[in-house]
Amino acid sequence: MILFEKISNTIQSLEINEVSEERKVVLNPLIDYLKNKIETNSSIRLNFICTHNSRRSHLSQIWAQTMAAYYNISNVSCYSGGTEATAMFAKVGETLINQGFQILKLSKNGNPVYSIKFAENEPSVIAFSKQFGDDFNPASKFAAIMTCSSADKGCPMVLGCDKRIAVTYEDPKKSDGTPLQTETYFNRSLQIATEMKYVFSSLR
Repeated sequence: MILFEKISNTIQSLEINEVSEERKVVLNPLIDYLKNKIETNSSIRLNFICTHNSRRSHLSQIWAQTMAAYYNISNVSCYSGGTEATAMFAKVGETLINQGFQILKLSKNGNPVYSIKFAENEPSVIAFSKQFGDDFNPASKFAAIMTCSSADKGCPMVLGCDKRIAVTYEDPKKSDGTPLQTETYFNRSLQIATEMKYVFSSLR
């Protein structure tokens, strides 16, 4: 799989041996889920869920789809959603562009739709904020990946999922409006990318 050069360089620079043992315990249920799907030749559907579907869930969705392509793991479809819909935060798109993704805004309403590409010949990831049960997302036979603790606590049931896995991240929103915002979003994106690299590299 030939990804855009800057994304490939970013991925190659990520050190999965820096993933702590504590985080591996968090990530291993996701690896086990993926291995089971691969062993049974089943389609893999991952729905990354946080409260507003504005930051962490989008970063997780996009990096997971990118890593699946990078490691040639087929039949993987990644989605995202929230317990409520808002909009993908602009800094998320800016961060991904800086890390090599090509992003096109397809609509200009209060909740824009974005086309996000990581390779010339792979389908775009379509990103916009939505509730996790939106018709755009799978209705059954998917894993619900809870990327924030508040969504995990506030969402006692995700209908249709065949596995629910908590892989939570600290919200970069805390840096909004501060001099550390750009660095915080960049580093959170890299953390998610590194952990998705650990997950998908474990499948080869």
